Amino acid sequence: MAFEGLTEKLTATFKKLKNRGKLSESDVKEAMREVRLALLEADVNYKVAKEFVANVTAKAVGEEVLSSMTPAQQVIKIVNEELTALMGSTNERLNLTSRIPNVILMCGLQGSGKTTHSAKLAYHFRSQGKRPLLVAADVYRPAAIDQLKVVGEKAGVPVFEMGQTDPVEIVNKALRQAKDYGNDIVIIDTAGRLHIDEALMDELKRVKEASQPQEILLVIDAMTGQDAVNVATSFDQALGITGVILTKLDGDTRGGAALSVRAATGKPIKFAGTGEKIGDLEPFYPDRMASRILGMGDVLSLIEKAAGQVDEKKAVQMAKKLKDGLDFNDLLEQMGQMKKMGSLSKLVEMIPGANKVSDEELAKGEEQMKRTEAIILSMTPEERAKPALITPPRKRRIAAGSGTKVEDVNRLLRQLEETQKMVKKLGGLKKKKGRLPFGGMPPMPGV
Repeated sequence: MAFEGLTEKLTATFKKLKNRGKLSESDVKEAMREVRLALLEADVNYKVAKEFVANVTAKAVGEEVLSSMTPAQQVIKIVNEELTALMGSTNERLNLTSRIPNVILMCGLQGSGKTTHSAKLAYHFRSQGKRPLLVAADVYRPAAIDQLKVVGEKAGVPVFEMGQTDPVEIVNKALRQAKDYGNDIVIIDTAGRLHIDEALMDELKRVKEASQPQEILLVIDAMTGQDAVNVATSFDQALGITGVILTKLDGDTRGGAALSVRAATGKPIKFAGTGEKIGDLEPFYPDRMASRILGMGDVLSLIEKAAGQVDEKKAVQMAKKLKDGLDFNDLLEQMGQMKKMGSLSKLVEMIPGANKVSDEELAKGEEQMKRTEAIILSMTPEERAKPALITPPRKRRIAAGSGTKVEDVNRLLRQLEETQKMVKKLGGLKKKKGRLPFGGMPPMPGV
């Protein structure tokens, strides 16, 4: 998970503070030294880390904090606020205008995920009812145009390309086509290099002049660490970037780029890539990311993710079914919706206290979900609809078909009964609020 190492070190530091009860100024300064080391190990820019710790220390050694009943919690609160401020305080949306089409220029080094995230951004707009057009202006990298066509097809968005010709000519003709066909968003995938050079910047400047973009988004690989600051600074000086898309936040990244880019350039992180699927692009919320880093979870993003994946019609049907009791068809449906939300590790990362869940426990959870799904799929449609039909001979057949044991089938049947009892208790919540939490998704057995 992203920031895992940083989260573990900060959690350990704050645990020491909590164990001490009353804090002295030396206690706070010692803790801040550990925080500074944790930030540097996470590949945060040295100057950024130094300034961050200085700001926290100045606020944390005040008389009001040290003399409070819960000084450790006050220090954590200050760290949370400073982390949020470091990454930009609030989510900054794209600055789109009433002009048609709005142009978004995507730039970045080769390998940062620029082409893929151009399509992800297009998919994001398409899901909002807009009509984006992708433009293949990377005419140098082998197969760049073909790659954009593939990801554009996944996003359900048309791709304008003219082969390996002048990028400025491509952009001019693409804009004319967008006006003719009513595309309200044009996303230009520009060329990248393995490193920044004068030829690259000159070309990007010409494309910028031709397209007059409303947004110039720099795509940065979160795993580049401190070097992300140098990349962002160079692109900003040459083009005047308006924001950043941070990619690979789902990987084994130390998080330095996320904590350094905004502080070093003053340009906001507007989106974060969180996976390989076309829909794995999220608006970047500094306050929510700070909560994740401190091991406090991100319940708001979890709820939004659930709401975005839940089919409203199916949620209404589920609410009606709750009166009669759940069956295995319902649970199979809910497991499918959970899969759409992402891996179990991604979901757990958003839950407060999730940093206490080990990778081994997560792996067991994933395995248990697969086993549960295999058992349900080995049942006949009648057995899924009426679990009471499942007699001992049928249990043996289901176990053999799913590669599990009869004990596993019995356990799942008992868990279904417990879930039905739990759902009845939630009935009061439904009457009170009008619907169940997470779009009507009930608690699932076997998870």
